[in-house]
Amino acid sequence: MSANLTAHVAADATRPSTGHVTLVGAGPGDAGLLTIKGLRALEAADVIVADRLGARSVLDGLAAEGVHLAAEIVDVGKLPGHHAVPQDAINALLVTLARDGKRVVRLKGGDPFIFGRGGEEVASCQEAGVAVEVVPGITSAISVPAIAGIPLTHRGLATTFTVVTGHDQIQALGGGRDHTVVLLMGVGTLANSAITLSRGERGGTCPVAIIEDGYGSGQRVTVGTLDTIALQAARRGIRSPAVVVVGDVVTLSPYAPEAITTATGAPAAIPSPEALPASADRKTTQP
Repeated sequence: MSANLTAHVAADATRPSTGHVTLVGAGPGDAGLLTIKGLRALEAADVIVADRLGARSVLDGLAAEGVHLAAEIVDVGKLPGHHAVPQDAINALLVTLARDGKRVVRLKGGDPFIFGRGGEEVASCQEAGVAVEVVPGITSAISVPAIAGIPLTHRGLATTFTVVTGHDQIQALGGGRDHTVVLLMGVGTLANSAITLSRGERGGTCPVAIIEDGYGSGQRVTVGTLDTIALQAARRGIRSPAVVVVGDVVTLSPYAPEAITTATGAPAAIPSPEALPASADRKTTQP
């Protein structure tokens, strides 16, 4: 833990709670997708407690656009498999800063309540008598597939979707190809997830897309099937952060090979790359 962070947590926790905490969803990392309410909270903050993914990219993006934030920034970013600052310490930091009279923004990637442990942070503040509110953000579970031209639901292809993490037990996850599955934090367990999902109604030929570094400089799309995607990922060195989409909606992506769209009987009206945001065309890759 940094000396700066230790000093904050060690502050007098008995002071009256005159400050407040706002949990702000930073979205997938594009400053343009930050909500106006979230931006206003950042502009009014005394301290910003920021995550690594999404949050840091948004702060950098705002600075590049000439938006000056006067707040002190405390980095509590987490790397895959390594949590630089434990969650309990983050909770304590938020409470301490607010009790010190600070206007605190807890800037979290995506949406605070979608696998972001935002609920725990809200509960911690409430238990300590600290005023807290939540500003929702655009979750990567929806926004990142969109830049690859993949809607999670589509008439005639999918009527429902489920968002899970690669750490979850997915053996009991039912449904067929019309039930879209979105895997977050799933690169490390991709092979196991693909085998597990292929054993059900989806089968090994079910289309899969992996979108790496959505909205980032290393954005890349890879499309395959449950039978092939683990080998493709290994050969291409796919790394986190990445969002994995499983289901027939993948055939709507302009990055889906013709062999996959033909085999699954995809609709004829497939969007062209020109119809996507410019950022989606940074690195377009097929199997």
